[in-house]
Amino acid sequence: MKPLRGLICRMRPYLQHTATVAALALILAACGGGLDDAATETTTPAATAEPPEETTATEATSTTIPPVAAPDGPSALDAAPNGLTGEGFPDPLIDTERLLQGQVPDGIPAIDTPRFVRIDAADEWLSDDEAVVILDINGDVRAYPIQILMWHEIVNDTVGEVPVAVTYCPLCNSAVSYERRVDGHLTTFGTSGFLFNSALVMYDRATESLWTHFDGTAVAGVRTGTRLEPISSPLLAWADFKNAHADGLVLDVERTGYNRPYGSNPYSGYDNPESFPFLFDGEVDDRATAKQRVVGVNVDGFSMAWTLEVISGEGPTTTHAAVGTNAVVVFRPQVESQSLTFESTDDGFVDAETGSEWNILGEAINGPLAGEKLEPVAHLDTFWFAWLSYNPATEFMGS
Repeated sequence: MKPLRGLICRMRPYLQHTATVAALALILAACGGGLDDAATETTTPAATAEPPEETTATEATSTTIPPVAAPDGPSALDAAPNGLTGEGFPDPLIDTERLLQGQVPDGIPAIDTPRFVRIDAADEWLSDDEAVVILDINGDVRAYPIQILMWHEIVNDTVGEVPVAVTYCPLCNSAVSYERRVDGHLTTFGTSGFLFNSALVMYDRATESLWTHFDGTAVAGVRTGTRLEPISSPLLAWADFKNAHADGLVLDVERTGYNRPYGSNPYSGYDNPESFPFLFDGEVDDRATAKQRVVGVNVDGFSMAWTLEVISGEGPTTTHAAVGTNAVVVFRPQVESQSLTFESTDDGFVDAETGSEWNILGEAINGPLAGEKLEPVAHLDTFWFAWLSYNPATEFMGS
């Protein structure tokens, strides 16, 4: 095991989850608050060659990136699960007999034309303790509520002029975002209807190759072996998001293009740690139960996961590493060449080197480093079985 250094700090809980941590030269944090903003609406074009819609000065704008022709080849989506070998198909990276069909392709429809509202409009239907996935790219900050993602699993969007796919797997309770430009080719993603290790399997609409949600790898089809570029997209409580980003945009529940019972949970009780995952045929070691919640990080080929119970103690505790739970953000604790160490406070955290105060999103709000921002790092907040399936050699810290 590589040497780790870190700090566990318990902070004010949301969704029974919140903490500040450092590990592998990373810091992970969460907390909460509240703020208002003026109500306006905005739309974001998805992956089309059409010019972007006209917008007013109060609306978000984004640049549509023209698609490039994708490679030709047979459709893995059509051939799955038993026809993924033979002429035209590279050798798949998974045992295709373990692709289990839970739905027809696009039976759970992705959102391809996301529309957004401002904070005060979303505050009418979002409660403070609800979880949202956040993206902050080139100053364009957006929140994607889990109550919407639960029913769609993928949102194809353009944020800060970067084409992205925001993905969420309800059966693994994990959110991961990727750039949806693959080897220069622009595409969008849909739900294949298949599960692998009880997790979402996506397909790209340019080649209909199959991709695993957890690591963004094409496992069957023309693009087999290609990996998507991950983008940090932490889960936060709604109160945390609106406190930190009064000008942020929120995916609109009223204009998804579909009629779904948003706000209800079709997987009620599924996160019971004593239950077994749906359509899971893999193995789980005895370091934790299959559905124990963990946070996992991959850095330079090194994998580490921590259970949420690790941070259940009061006050800061020196240890190898630490994690938060449903509201999770991971950062590198460094500003330019200066390394920092942190302790939690009632409202955020403070660095020992300069005494600067930092908020949940890694922004220094007071002190000598005010205005600086920590570099975010992609991570997974998920179940133990799911993390272990894709990271079998992971190091682990649990209770």
